[in-house]
Amino acid sequence: MAMEAAPPKLESKALVDACGVEQSLPVASLLTMSAGFLDAFTWLSLGGVFGSSQTGNVVFLGMYAASGHWHQAAHHLLPILGFLTGASVAIRLKAPLLCLGGEIVCLVAVMLTLHRISEPVAIIGISFGSALQSASFRHVGRLNYLSVAVTGNMFRTLDQFAAIPRAEAARGAVDMLTICLTFVLGAAVGGWATLRFDAASLALPITLSTFALWLCRRRRAI
Repeated sequence: MAMEAAPPKLESKALVDACGVEQSLPVASLLTMSAGFLDAFTWLSLGGVFGSSQTGNVVFLGMYAASGHWHQAAHHLLPILGFLTGASVAIRLKAPLLCLGGEIVCLVAVMLTLHRISEPVAIIGISFGSALQSASFRHVGRLNYLSVAVTGNMFRTLDQFAAIPRAEAARGAVDMLTICLTFVLGAAVGGWATLRFDAASLALPITLSTFALWLCRRRRAI
């Protein structure tokens, strides 16, 4: 479940070369795995909401609102508002590495204070941080993707074969399929780790995002 975006489009080679490793498959995979983990964590630890993917929250918001369960509806509204705020900040800043650092700070803060702050604050913090990252890293190679999406990325995989030459389409499809699988892997590991380690399990998505940030900064320093 995720916010869907416009159909994929090709980006200019100059843009890809300028961004370098920030648009690489390893970075995209790390960030997507982290997003899958966070959805599992927030679902299990924070009252059945999705911290990264927002389509599920929209569905539950509509269902609860239609049945008059306003408290439950508001619970699913919180991550949506946090995500939209984070995405707006990221779009205005246009500073991917700064935004990725912001996500890491948000996750560290939630991990260290999870049982000492209210649940709504933790939900907003994770959704805000996830949006900072997702809105800042939206390309792998010459293709669009969403680190918080599965459905949209699966459609992008199929679209490659109709939009671009066969050899390039195959490479793009492999990249998009890899991103989809890393999201699933992140969710699986997130579910297992959350049930066993609670707040401490957030150390894994923090590590994944930190490694992605290190890769980007290392390449820029070369």
